[in-house]
Amino acid sequence: MAVSASLCIARVSRPSFATLILACAFALGAPAPARADELAALINAYRASPTDCAGQVAAAAPLAAEPALAGIRIGPGTFLESALKRAGYSSDHAEAIFVTGPPDAPSAMQILREKYCGRLLSSEFSAVGTARQGNAWQVVLAHRYDIPVLLGQQPAGDEILALVNAARAEPRTCGTQAFAAARPLRWNDTLAETALGHSTELATHHYFSHVERNGSTPASRVTRTGYGWSRVGENIASGQRSAAEAVQSWLDSPGHCSNIMNPTFSEMGAAYAVNPDSDNRTAYWTQVFAHPR
Repeated sequence: MAVSASLCIARVSRPSFATLILACAFALGAPAPARADELAALINAYRASPTDCAGQVAAAAPLAAEPALAGIRIGPGTFLESALKRAGYSSDHAEAIFVTGPPDAPSAMQILREKYCGRLLSSEFSAVGTARQGNAWQVVLAHRYDIPVLLGQQPAGDEILALVNAARAEPRTCGTQAFAAARPLRWNDTLAETALGHSTELATHHYFSHVERNGSTPASRVTRTGYGWSRVGENIASGQRSAAEAVQSWLDSPGHCSNIMNPTFSEMGAAYAVNPDSDNRTAYWTQVFAHPR
């Protein structure tokens, strides 16, 4: 039997993280335990054995059933970001899908599979929450944003060092300046601690600068650690969600790229920090270069 349904979808992603839901003609009221969890189970069953989705047949990892997402109530004019914040759920990518009309979970799943199969199978999401009010169904798909503070070389430090040395291994043009291939950099724990200190300062006080509030510069911060240097450089970045994103953003910027390719540097350290009290949980990345005396 065919099911008549009206549909609506809203998305929210960082860095803008601001999608306003205006197109939905209904709102879910108080939580209703009308077997909405059955819909989440059906979504995971479909991810385990997908069919009829524009040729997409690869199975996807199951989504964690999150009570916080199931408890979100979204209506006309509601920001998905605000709803997630009220639920205490930190996400860097989320979508809400609405279906009105299906009388039960299998019927709602039929509509979702026909209209939104690509979203249901997307690897961008790690969690799901479903809710129902009468014949109105809500599905919230999200990816939890939980980036830890890094200290020392593991785990992102290894990746940054490898990516930087891979870049240095080949000739490269940074803006208008051409660089020959350079010898690989060595990891230095003291420089990594200096990088972590600066990233923590930026994350804690939410600003972006090579000069800290106390007036310290990259050179003075390295000197303060007791590292005897003949040359110092620093790259910083903000908002990237992985070491690969951070390094790529530096390589795309002529000045940062020049630091990476500079043959006079022989050592580096890197770190990122996140303020856990920040709503956006923005990562601040610092890379410190040096050559000892």
